[in-house]
Amino acid sequence: MRVVILCGGESPERDVSLASGWSVARALLEQGNEVVLVDPAAAVPVLAGPLQPGDVVDGFTVRKEPPSLSDRHQLRWRMHAALTGGPVLELLRGAELVFLGLHGGWGEDGHVQALLEMAGVRFTGAGSAACAAAWHKGRAQAVLGAAGLPVTERVLWRAGACEVPQDVERLVAAGPVVAKPVADGSSVSVYRVDSLPQLAQVAAEVHSGDVELLVEPFLSGREFTVAVVGDQVLPVVEIELTTPLFDYTAKYQPGAVSEVCPARVPADFASQLQELALRAHQALGFGSDAYSRTDFRCDTGGEPMCLEVNALPGLTATSLLPLAATGAGWTYPDLIQSIVDLATR
Repeated sequence: MRVVILCGGESPERDVSLASGWSVARALLEQGNEVVLVDPAAAVPVLAGPLQPGDVVDGFTVRKEPPSLSDRHQLRWRMHAALTGGPVLELLRGAELVFLGLHGGWGEDGHVQALLEMAGVRFTGAGSAACAAAWHKGRAQAVLGAAGLPVTERVLWRAGACEVPQDVERLVAAGPVVAKPVADGSSVSVYRVDSLPQLAQVAAEVHSGDVELLVEPFLSGREFTVAVVGDQVLPVVEIELTTPLFDYTAKYQPGAVSEVCPARVPADFASQLQELALRAHQALGFGSDAYSRTDFRCDTGGEPMCLEVNALPGLTATSLLPLAATGAGWTYPDLIQSIVDLATR
């Protein structure tokens, strides 16, 4: 099969996406596919290929910091130009399958999926509508709450547009909160906030204050994540933190946290988390041809709350979805083949 892997892109998760792309390429080559690696935001978009089965490919190491805001603007213009005409679009149209290794930004918010849908190109993962529904954390939590899933109270605040709303002041007065952009991934710009002055400082720092923030109570309990691949729910992963938040550095630097799969929890609690993950997957419109990963954190009483649903979770060597697949008895190539099978069946 001729497979084009889209990776890199313009989001803060660019490095993570590049690492995912190279890992996926190795697995697809092992399975006898012809592979082209494309970074639509790069000055020269074709990173490698066409690669043939048996070719040896190098990996990519995720750096400690995401791209700067100024770099992201340049990357976005390049990506827009590459995907709306010219040789990259023709390359995508000529592929038998486009494997989406993009994380965050246009790769996960439905932009790229909509373009491929309009071009009639087959691709992996959820469609544009489901991706758009999951990407905005505030709207996604509203959908999940309406479907009966447990979610925290939340307030949306465009920090650069007005004073701190009374609802936000009330949340901060009640205890620590988490403030994060409603539309970013990999825990980029996620902060624990303990006071209003600290919140004002965070708002000024996050993308120069011109970004919509989601403010919600800080949950001090255990943290879990559960992946769904098609109709199959994978084992629960527990993220054992040494820091208050599972931030960007902790996620992608080996040894920063302990990730346990299967999680050491009672069987009925694991089943509860798996059921919630499947319900979240379905509530946001993810079908049996898609995959996702739902993140949970427990409150002080030990009750799990749905934080968000990831439409294109990471596929690097240290990512949580491959760890969950290992817990299910799958190899990494097994996981990639399962994702391909969902898209091509």
